[in-house]
Amino acid sequence: MGNGAFVELIMQQVNSISLVKVHEATDLSQAQSDVVLSGNNTGIIVPGQILEAAVQVNDQRYILFLTDDVIFEESLTIALIDINDGVKEIVRLGNEYATGSFEGLSVTADSINFRFIGDSLWTIKTVDSPRLRLPFGSDPKGVKREAGLKKYMIISATPAPEKIR
Repeated sequence: MGNGAFVELIMQQVNSISLVKVHEATDLSQAQSDVVLSGNNTGIIVPGQILEAAVQVNDQRYILFLTDDVIFEESLTIALIDINDGVKEIVRLGNEYATGSFEGLSVTADSINFRFIGDSLWTIKTVDSPRLRLPFGSDPKGVKREAGLKKYMIISATPAPEKIR
């Protein structure tokens, strides 16, 4: 297929992305930050003020893990951005009064795994073109998506095994 000119990148964690806060958080909204790639402002605005990690999906897309540094009620914002098209999808993990810390990030050729809230192992896989999203019951508990019928990120959670007594 083709002449071999297309090279697919394998997902990898990167350190070439940072954030510059452009709007402070309010009682009703998260802080907003501009995404900076390799020292250049992209003009892409994402919700959140602390970049926990960034994963390069391919030559144009990145998944950003963002928090707001809110004590006792932390949530994780996951943003899929395209450097040419801007924000493709925003997903939030967390519940009111739930605390969690983002940890244990590992990246494979086709998925991202991490731990957050309840010690569950969360997995994200991405698709190039949007998939139909059912409005109810298609995501694990604690996942909040913006209204719409399409998704690029497929999220699953595996509960932590019971502790042996």
